[in-house]
Amino acid sequence: MNQKLPRWVVIRLPWAAEQDEEARWPRKPKPTSVPTGPEMRPDMPGNVPDSRWLKVDLNAQSVELRQGERLLQHYPVSTAAAGPGERDGSGCTPRGWHVIRARIGEGCPSGAVFKGRRWTGEIWTPVLMERQPGRDWILTRILWLSGLERGYNRLGNVDTMRRFIYFHGCPDSLPLGVPGSKGCIRMRNADVLELHDRVPAGTRVWIG
Repeated sequence: MNQKLPRWVVIRLPWAAEQDEEARWPRKPKPTSVPTGPEMRPDMPGNVPDSRWLKVDLNAQSVELRQGERLLQHYPVSTAAAGPGERDGSGCTPRGWHVIRARIGEGCPSGAVFKGRRWTGEIWTPVLMERQPGRDWILTRILWLSGLERGYNRLGNVDTMRRFIYFHGCPDSLPLGVPGSKGCIRMRNADVLELHDRVPAGTRVWIG
């Protein structure tokens, strides 16, 4: 008897809602250099959302869940081994302001293996990993990011969403706290499960 697989779930921010959100965050002309100016950084007055948001620190290899200025939780992560960068095909982790565009995997077990954002029916094990060396393991939950800075991390050849940049779970054997991914933001499975349940689609994300 075939076992029925739990339905995988995608929760997307409606297009109209995303446009309304962007209207409340009007874009300014973007420099071609790394975005560290006072008009963009979340540590400058007026740039921190009042609602929950995420701050990814590339130097510390961590992500903070915040409510306005208040720290709610802190998680270790692993970003790109190739370092920061926005260009398609670079294998780098993009910087700047983003939004969680879709939440994927609700109802799937911890360790569920995803390919093309769909559960394959597999559950990660060390034996499975040994049989498939070199595979980029995307596990448990996916928080798919979309850039908010036109020409820097949105549209053209720097579009974060089209580069398929996510928060996602990874094998327990992979180190966190050091760069090591192919561009995404790796997390422990227990941590990405918790984070997935604490942030809705539309949550702001700063990477820098």
